[in-house]
Amino acid sequence: MAKVQRTIGPGQRIRVLIVDDSVVIRQLVTHALESDPALEVAGVAANGSIALAKIAQLNPDAVTLDIEMPEMNGLETLRRIRREYPHLRVIMFSTLTERGASATLEALALGADDYVAKASNEGSLDRSLARLREELIPKIKQFFAVQSAPTRAPALAMPLAPPARRLATPSIVAIGVSTGGPAALSKIIPQFPADFAVPILIVQHMPPLFTKLLADRLNDSTPLRVREAVEGAIVRPGDIWIAPGDFHMSAILRGKELRLRLDQGPPENSCRPAVDVLFASVAAAFGEKVVAVVLTGMGRDGQCGAAQLKARGSSVIVQDEASSVVWGMPGSVVHEGLADAVLPLDEIPAEVIRRVTGHGGVRPRASHLSAPSSTGAGAGRTKEATCPH
Repeated sequence: MAKVQRTIGPGQRIRVLIVDDSVVIRQLVTHALESDPALEVAGVAANGSIALAKIAQLNPDAVTLDIEMPEMNGLETLRRIRREYPHLRVIMFSTLTERGASATLEALALGADDYVAKASNEGSLDRSLARLREELIPKIKQFFAVQSAPTRAPALAMPLAPPARRLATPSIVAIGVSTGGPAALSKIIPQFPADFAVPILIVQHMPPLFTKLLADRLNDSTPLRVREAVEGAIVRPGDIWIAPGDFHMSAILRGKELRLRLDQGPPENSCRPAVDVLFASVAAAFGEKVVAVVLTGMGRDGQCGAAQLKARGSSVIVQDEASSVVWGMPGSVVHEGLADAVLPLDEIPAEVIRRVTGHGGVRPRASHLSAPSSTGAGAGRTKEATCPH
């Protein structure tokens, strides 16, 4: 169920309930949140049972929820919250372990809005507080709007890019996604058929280990092969590759062979992997022969890359506001007039297939990936945006 961004009126604060069985963590999160004047700690709870009782009493706007707790753990608590308080925002706290990552992905599938990974050893209280302020506070505030901000017009009223003159069949699909991504991907990836004719490259903002487990989960849901990207991997039609956490992913075309390149260059848009890096690389490799998709997520990552793709004649599809957990990334593309289509999440796979095949069915799988034509739709267009790679 999509949850509308709630408006916080003048003088009001976002009320947060902290749920964790560790006294130290509860105190640490409390200090971090209280440093921001827009936030208020409504209360704390040591397990899920206590948390559910306090939600009824305190009516918080958001909950930070630990996964491993006695009596009632985070996943069971989340199930109850989603049944009883479907619009309450929930941010999971997880450990940077395989068990913690797996549980986090399960929580996201169950309807958690976002997560923060607990660092195993920050070394000092000051560093722990700084990391929480940098990571947790924006993830809470992304779900709320200040009343004095200008009212955003509906997505359909935003400027859409003029229809591109399709002179070439798309050779690749590139997807960028952040907050709400695992759930969104789990809905759309199974809709691509086994004989889908082109590869799909995905950047999902997640840390190491999480991306590998996400790829494994998605692989179990589709007849296509989903893998976490590795350096130098050859990309073939029908492959789905997910950028690994902490690595930018680029697609490099050499003749008729497409390979993946991974690097740990500086973060872009505060992200590594960054959607802009992927989009810029496929724009360079394929020109007008790309279908790009920007799904739910906080921030503006993907906007610059979308501008490069549009300048070359490729098409850009974005998720609409109503079906997004956060409309930051897709909304920024729409506001810049770069979107060819703004669609609910469940309509995006059919639109991608239509653009790749030119009709409702799937064309025969290509024997190789083809480079952009020299007379494609990008010829003669205005100078493209430049992303700082």
